[in-house]
Amino acid sequence: MGIPTEGGKIQIHSYKHDGHIHRIWEETTVLKGTQNLLIAANDRTMVTESDGRTWITREPAICYFHSKYWFNVIGMLREDGVYYYCNISSPFIYDKDALKYIDYDLDVKVFPDMTFNLLDEDEYERHRKEMNYPEIIDKILKANLETLIFWIRQRKGPFSAEFIDSWYERYLTYRR
Repeated sequence: MGIPTEGGKIQIHSYKHDGHIHRIWEETTVLKGTQNLLIAANDRTMVTESDGRTWITREPAICYFHSKYWFNVIGMLREDGVYYYCNISSPFIYDKDALKYIDYDLDVKVFPDMTFNLLDEDEYERHRKEMNYPEIIDKILKANLETLIFWIRQRKGPFSAEFIDSWYERYLTYRR
């Protein structure tokens, strides 16, 4: 697994447990890349869904991926504050100019006041049965969901007050 170059552009590939592609973000700027951590940003980037439909993101987003945690965090900068979309997922790998991970359906949406909603529990249960998620994966995902919720409540990592602002400032230096 290589390390992406800071300031370089990568794609983000989301897969499902059965190996099928779920979603591709065409262009994301790497802000920090190590073996364990990738922080990146995009704005108005094209996203391609598994069925071929495409759409463009509406606002700047700071993306947080870690090789040890089974979740990733997207902080979206909107006029009324930062909204977070958190995917319960496999840890990332970086391979041939693309960051890759498995999306495990469960999501957490966090609002600017740091209240949050757990989403897609029904989709998770359906896919868990259809794709035969091993019991150990189910346990890992649920434990990491608890860690994620702890981080949100403690405003830790990507949820800290200065995280999104400081990385967004860095992103703007690459856009100039």
